[in-house]
Amino acid sequence: MTQLHNVLNFMADLVSHPDEVKVVSRRFGQGATNIDRYLELDGYKAVQKALAMESDAIINEVKNSGLRGRGGAGFSTGMKWSFVPKQSAKPKYVLCNGDESEPGTCKDRLIFEHDPHSVIEGVMIAGLAVGSKAGYIYIRGEYRYLSIIMQKAIRDAYAKGFLGKNIFGSGRDFEVYWHGGAGAYEVGEESALMESLEGKRGIPRIRPPFPAVVGLWGGPTVINNAETLANVPHIILGGAEWYAKLGTPKNGGTRLFCLSGNIARPGVYELPMGYNLKKMIYDVAGGIPNGRALKAVVPGGSSCPCLTADEVDVAMDFDSVAKAGSMLGSGGVVVIDDAQCIVKFALRTMKFYKHESCGWCIPCREGTDWLEKTLTRFHRGGGLKKDIDNMQYLAENMLGRTFCPLGDAAAMPTIGFVKKFRKEFEDHLEGRPCPYEKEGAVEELPVLSH
Repeated sequence: MTQLHNVLNFMADLVSHPDEVKVVSRRFGQGATNIDRYLELDGYKAVQKALAMESDAIINEVKNSGLRGRGGAGFSTGMKWSFVPKQSAKPKYVLCNGDESEPGTCKDRLIFEHDPHSVIEGVMIAGLAVGSKAGYIYIRGEYRYLSIIMQKAIRDAYAKGFLGKNIFGSGRDFEVYWHGGAGAYEVGEESALMESLEGKRGIPRIRPPFPAVVGLWGGPTVINNAETLANVPHIILGGAEWYAKLGTPKNGGTRLFCLSGNIARPGVYELPMGYNLKKMIYDVAGGIPNGRALKAVVPGGSSCPCLTADEVDVAMDFDSVAKAGSMLGSGGVVVIDDAQCIVKFALRTMKFYKHESCGWCIPCREGTDWLEKTLTRFHRGGGLKKDIDNMQYLAENMLGRTFCPLGDAAAMPTIGFVKKFRKEFEDHLEGRPCPYEKEGAVEELPVLSH
C-alpha cells in the first residue's frame, strides 16, 4: 500500500505559459486521479450527455469539431468512427492506444498521470458512438507506475457504477479493461497493437481488411490515441463549434506539444492548433541557451523530417507542417542548436529504429541495419563520398515498401538529414573525425523522454 500511495501521489513538475489554452490539461495538478475530485471538475458529465444522444449525433459532433488523431496520422476522428458498420455479427471494440514510444513525445504520460478518468470517459463515448460494449486501454510496458494509476481509476469507476452493467441507470452496459505492453515501439502501429492485445507477437497485419471492419478478435474496432480520446469529453460538453474555433480550419482544438532539446524551458505545453513554431521555440520554450543559434527542429517526433532554421516560421497544424515538407506527428518538438552534429543525430535516430524494427519485412529489417552501419562508419571518419547518395537511395527505396510505417519512420528523417545537411556529411569524409566532437563543442542533446 505504501508503494501504491507513493505512486499515486507522484507529481511531475508542470510547466506553464500565458499562451496556453487549457482543455486536455485543465485538470492537471488538480487531484483528478481521485474520482470524487474528477466529478467535482465536471467528470463523467460528458458521457451522461452522450447517453442521451443518437450514435450518429455523437459522431457528427466529433467530426464537426475538427478533432484529428493525436497519435501522429492526423486523420479525422469522427470520420474514423463513421467507418464502423452499424450492424455486426461480432462484438465491436474501442481500443485506446497508449503505447507512447516515439522519441521526443511524452504527452500521453501526463494524461495518464493526472487525468486518467478522461481517457476512460473518452473510451466510453467512442463506444456509444459506434455501438461497442467494451473498451481496452493499452499502456506501454515502461509506463508501469501509470498502469497502477489507470487500474485504480478503472476500479473506482466500477465501484461508482459508471462501468459494467446498466451504466448511469441507462440500461446499457460497458466494460473497460487495462492491458500493459512489453516495451515494443512496433505495437504503436494499430494492427500490431491488436496482435499484442490478443496475446500474439506484436507484428503488423496485412491490410485490407482494416480494423474498422475486421479488428480485435475479428470484430469491428475503433483505435484512437490516448490524447485523442481525452479530448472527446470536452467536445461533447463544450460543443463542436467551440472546439473547432480553438484551432485552424480542419484542425480543431489544442495540442499537447512536447518541447525538448536545446531550449531554455523544456516541457509539455497545451497550445492552440496552428500556433507558430518559431514563437513556440523562442517565446514559449525560452529560446536557445548559451548564446547558440538554431540549426534544425524535428517538429513531431523522431520519425518526422527535420526543418531547418529558415523553415520554422510555420503554423503547427497538420496541413501547414505537411506543406512545409514534414509532419506534425505526435507533437514531439525537438530543437537542435548549432553545436550539434547532424550525422550523429541521424545515427542516434537510426539506432533506435533498427533496434525497434520487428524484423518481419526485408526493407525495414535490412534497410535500418545498413543505414545504422553506414552512419556509424561515417561518423567515425570512415565514410566514402558515394555513401551519401547511397544512404539517400536506400532510404528512398524503403518508403512505401513495408507492412507498416516503421520503415517510413526510419527513412523520412534520413532523407531530410542528407538533403538539408549534405555539407555536414561531406565534412566527415576523407578520414576526418566529427568536427563538432573534435572541437569539444558538442554535448548530449537532451530529448524529453518518457
